[in-house]
Amino acid sequence: MHDEPDEPLAEVAFRDAGDDGSAGRRWWDANAADYLDEHGEFLGDADFVWCPEGLRERDAHLLGDLTGARVLEVGAGAAQCSRWLARQGVEVVASDVSASMLGSASRLDRRAGVRVPAVVADARALPFPDASFDVVFTAFGAIPFVPDAHRVHAEAARVLRPGGRWVCAVTHPVRWAFPDDPTGLTAVRSYFDRSPYVELGASGRVLYAEYHRTVGDHVADLVAAGLVVESIVEPPWPAGHERTWGGWGPVRGALLPGTAIFVARRPDTASPAAPPL
Repeated sequence: MHDEPDEPLAEVAFRDAGDDGSAGRRWWDANAADYLDEHGEFLGDADFVWCPEGLRERDAHLLGDLTGARVLEVGAGAAQCSRWLARQGVEVVASDVSASMLGSASRLDRRAGVRVPAVVADARALPFPDASFDVVFTAFGAIPFVPDAHRVHAEAARVLRPGGRWVCAVTHPVRWAFPDDPTGLTAVRSYFDRSPYVELGASGRVLYAEYHRTVGDHVADLVAAGLVVESIVEPPWPAGHERTWGGWGPVRGALLPGTAIFVARRPDTASPAAPPL
């Protein structure tokens, strides 16, 4: 559950609550410290963990060759991934909609001895010029928490240079059909039900919202942004990994995917016009 300290949780439902995405910023601002207390050891101060399965960029190389590349992380949280890249000598900028999360990032910078430039920014309206990065990525940032994720993909495409790469990790869409019990193996909702998960306060205000998209929805959003999908990575649950994260753990993870990572690129040149019929 995700409740804000200034208003008690009154209702949990799968329904449209009219949230414009601002609930996500409020929730992360209010819960940054608690989130890091719970997950900080697993994420590390300067490590690049893509997902609850523990897949790391040092092994997966999903961002490709970063020699001489300029990289942007959106939905960076406390910028652990960006900090790991900086330690490898990569020029990287971290961005997140939550000032509290980036405040935590500053504290981790001091503790790890690595400073990462950070910008408070909504991933749907990035404050960067067109074609200013070679790689843009997010590990579970931004996309699940806004009703208009197509805008995140469009902004990533806009700030990418031709040939640049956009990599985004999200909760695997099949996960939506299952309850939050990490051992539950019975689907309780339709995979095709796109009603968002919302938590409402006593006043009716949305305290937390998370949005479901099918695999087809994610691919359609990427293509609509002018990107070419190169691969979809579904990390298996590794043997001996016993840690649970929300509704995902080793029992369910042994049978069903929990994470989907979409690897896409901006074409080197504009697509040629279709020939007349």
